[in-house]
Amino acid sequence: MKKAMLSLTALLALCGNSLLAQSITGTWQGTLEAGRELRIVVKISTTDADSLKAVMYSIDQGGGQPIPASSVTVQDSTVKVTIPGIGGAYEGKLNTAGTTMAGTWTQGPQMLPLTLARATAETAWVIPTAPAPPKPMAANADPAFEVATVKPSGPDERGPAFRVQGRRITTVGTSLSALITFAYEIQGRQIIGAPAWLESDKWDVTGQPDAEGQPSLAQWKLMIQKLLADRFKLAFHRDKKELAVYALTALKTGPKLTPSQGDPNGLPGIGFGGFGRLMARNANMADFARVMETTALDRPIVDQTGISGRHDFTLTWTPDEFQFPGMDRAGAPAAPANATEAPDLFTAIQQQLGLKLESTKAPAEVFVVDHVEKPSEN
Repeated sequence: MKKAMLSLTALLALCGNSLLAQSITGTWQGTLEAGRELRIVVKISTTDADSLKAVMYSIDQGGGQPIPASSVTVQDSTVKVTIPGIGGAYEGKLNTAGTTMAGTWTQGPQMLPLTLARATAETAWVIPTAPAPPKPMAANADPAFEVATVKPSGPDERGPAFRVQGRRITTVGTSLSALITFAYEIQGRQIIGAPAWLESDKWDVTGQPDAEGQPSLAQWKLMIQKLLADRFKLAFHRDKKELAVYALTALKTGPKLTPSQGDPNGLPGIGFGGFGRLMARNANMADFARVMETTALDRPIVDQTGISGRHDFTLTWTPDEFQFPGMDRAGAPAAPANATEAPDLFTAIQQQLGLKLESTKAPAEVFVVDHVEKPSEN
C-alpha cells in the first residue's frame, strides 16, 4: 500500500510538471534595462513531440529577427530558456496565477533582472517584419578592413570587450596582447620577446570589411591579423618551448556536452556570469580553452580531448585565490545564504563537463615578437 502511494505521488508530480509546462505556452514580454530599455518577447509553444520550444525577439535591437531557443525546461515553477545564438539564457519563477515570471537574463558576464508578463491579443507588442538574413561572405574571400580606426582607450574606458554588430567589429579597452591572442588563438603567456606596453596600453579598434557579405569568425580573425601587421607593424615567428600548461582531456566515461544548434561558422557566445560561472553557447574546445586560459587561469591550456564540433554548456565552480589573476573580486556578488557551495574548478570540470584538467609541463607553441610599433594617430 505504501509503495502504491509513493508511486501515485510520483505520478501526480510528473503530471503537475507536465500541466505546468503546457500552461506556459503563449507570448511573454518584458523590458530589459541594459543601459537602455530593450523590449523582449518570448513565444513558447509545443512541438509535434509535445515538448516545449521557444523563439525570442529583441524588438529594439534585432527588430523582427527570431532568435530560437535550444531548450525550454520547467521544474516546479522555475522556467529556464536557453538562447545559444547570442550566448544568453533566462531563468524565471512563475507566479501562482501563471501571469508573470520574475527572473534573470544572463548573457556573457552580465546578469540583469527581467520580468516577463503573459501577453494578450490587446497587450502584445507588435513585432516588425524580420529583415532578410545577411548573406555570408564567400568562403574563399581574403578580406581586409576597408575602413579601420585605432585609437588609445580613454582612462575611464571599461574593457576588454569585443563586439560584432552586423559588418562592423569593435574592440574597447583591449591590449595589443589581447588582440594577438584573439587573432592567432594563443594564450598571453605564449607571447615572448614583447615590450611591456603590449599588455599595459589599451586600444579601441573599429573595422569594416572590404568584401561583400557577413564574415565568419575565421575571416574576422584574418582581418585583425592584417590590421596588426599594417597599423602596429607586427612581425613575429613561431617556435616551440616547454611551458607549464594545463592539459585538457576527456574522461573515459565521455564528455557531458550538448551539441549546439547554432551556426557552425558563427561567433561563439561564451563569457562569465560572475566569478566562477561560465556560460558557453555554440563554442568549441578551443573557445573554452582560450577564455579559461586568458581570464580564469595563469597558463596555457593544451587541448587533448579530441572533441570536435560546437557545444552548449555551463560550468559553475568556487574559484580559489589564484584564479582570475589581476581582477578585483571584492565587489563580486555574494552567493545566496541557502546556496550550495560549488566544487573547485578541477572537480567541477569532471562532474559537469566530463572532462579533466591537470597541471603538467609540455612543449607548447610560442609566438616570438620580432618587431612591433605603437600605431600613429588616425
